[in-house]
Amino acid sequence: MITAIVLVHTAADRIPETAQAIADLDGVAEVYSCAGDVDLIAVVKVREHEQLADVIASRLSKVDGVVGTDTHIAFRSYSRADTDAAFAIGLD
Repeated sequence: MITAIVLVHTAADRIPETAQAIADLDGVAEVYSCAGDVDLIAVVKVREHEQLADVIASRLSKVDGVVGTDTHIAFRSYSRADTDAAFAIGLD
């Protein structure tokens, strides 16, 4: 699974509608409204790199209210649950 984190700049008066429209796209796993330099953060999960262009460039970037995007490809995922599980191997 390929994960991309997409920082989304939106029209200020369209944030909720834009977030929901992005969340409804196939390939978008989560959308967060946030404070800071960007308005929304979308997590895109696809099986092949070519699908990123379809989801992000062809659909997400064209959602009404999207002003611009900045995409980051994840190389590896880290979480407390994964780390705890790795150190718990063989403790049973």
